[in-house]
Parts: sequence; structure tokens; C-alpha cells
Amino acid sequence: MSQAYSQVVKTAQDYYNSDDADNFYFHIWGGQDIHIGSYESADEDIAIASERTVTHMAEQLHGLNADTRAIDIGAGYGGAARRLAGSRGCHVSCLNLSEAQNARNRALTQAAGLSDRLEVIDGSFEAIPFPANHFNLAWSQDALLHSGQRARVLAEVDRVLTPGGEFIFTDPMQADNCPEGVLQPVLERIHLETLGSFGFYRQQAERLGWEEVRVTDLTPQLLTHYSRVRQELANRRDELRDKVSEAYIERMIQGLGHWVDAAYNGYLAWGILHFRKPR
Repeated sequence: MSQAYSQVVKTAQDYYNSDDADNFYFHIWGGQDIHIGSYESADEDIAIASERTVTHMAEQLHGLNADTRAIDIGAGYGGAARRLAGSRGCHVSCLNLSEAQNARNRALTQAAGLSDRLEVIDGSFEAIPFPANHFNLAWSQDALLHSGQRARVLAEVDRVLTPGGEFIFTDPMQADNCPEGVLQPVLERIHLETLGSFGFYRQQAERLGWEEVRVTDLTPQLLTHYSRVRQELANRRDELRDKVSEAYIERMIQGLGHWVDAAYNGYLAWGILHFRKPR
């Protein structure tokens, strides 16, 4: 990775490239969709709930077709990108920093017969490797938190969007009224100093001149999701031993507990944020 990328991004890249993390996220977190789910019950299958989040986001987007150029920043295993390419015919560029995740994405995309409509690019969303005014749609799910330079990421999104282009995303955030210092156990697990917030993203959108299309606060889903992932990891601990190290499993159970506690105490937030660049 280029030295132009921040140390926070490099740390995230190293983490997601590890065999432990790759196998944990693919086998436990949700398979093709490794982001927060939208649950209809507390014990619902993680993959089904995670796919439902993609559905809720896609339902907000109108007029997508084969002429639409979309970018998924922090695309993970590309589940959402394949949905957009397969159901709407969009051409989607998946930008993601983990070569391990990208390899799975390419294999899943080829198996789905979508390689002509979906490309996978190794890189960081802090320096999007595309020219200005290139995409009609930018999409991201639970990835922006991994940048220590979120304002720069949003400026990059603004640069590559066409006039009238839309940006829809989710991100684990701190509550707007979060007390100072209480999130330290959460931040230490992901090697960050801060999280974004609804207020932060709205402020940045206003700075960029974006129109707010819709902001949907779905914070209760964050507590459900982290509780569900922690439970699933504990329940399937034995079957994972040949894929994920015991030390990683133990650290993850402890780390997920910090997220559950913070969410329960009202310190965290999550939802769908949808903005439009002016024409």
C-alpha cells in the first residue's frame, strides 16, 4: 500500500488481510455481507439480516440501470455490489483495501457471472483512484469508521460523483450526545481515536453542499447485531478452531462485548445516510 495512505488505513488493511479476520468475517459475520444487519428478531440469521440492510438501502435508490456507474467504497466481499449489478444492471467498481477480501469478491463475482459488470480494485477510499465526475452513485457500508480522515474521504466521494450523483452509506458511529472518554475500549479494538456521528456527517454534507435525501436512525439494530455476532461466535467456537485461532476468538468475544456494552448504554449510533451532490 502506498505510503500516502494513513496509518489507520494501513492498520485496517493488515487486520482484514489476516487469516483469522478473513475467516471470522466470512463464516460468522454475514458471509457476502459483512456489515450491520436489519433484524426482525433478536435470533435471526446474521446473513439474512445483513442482506436486508442492502435491500433497505437499495429501495431508496431510483433510476438505476445499465448506464449507472457505481462505486462501493470499502466493499468487503462485494455482496451489495453484486446485488446492484445483478438486479439493477449497474456497473460497479468495488474499492477495498484488503487483498484477502478482494480475492473472495472476485471469485464470488465470477461464480455469479457478473465479472462483466463488476470490477474489484485494491485501494483506499482516502485516495479514490478514479477521475472527477465519474460515478452516478457511491455506496458504503460500515467502512468509513476505519479512516482517521473521514472528511477527506467525503471530499473524495464528492470529487468522483457526477453532479446530481448520490451517496448512500451506513457507519457505526458515536451518539451525538456521547460523553467524552467512554468509548475508549471500543476505539482501542479497532485502533481508532474517534468515530463519526450523525451530526458530523450532516455537518460535512452541508460543507460540501450536498442535499440531504434521507437520514434514517436505526441505532437499535447495532445492539442487536453485535449481540447476535458475539452469540454466534461463542456458539460456533469449536467448529471454527481449524479456521480461526483461539487467541483471536477470545479477543473478538471480549471486543464485541465492549461494543454491546457501549450500545446498551446509548453511546453508539447507526443508520442509513443518503445525500445528493448538487447539479
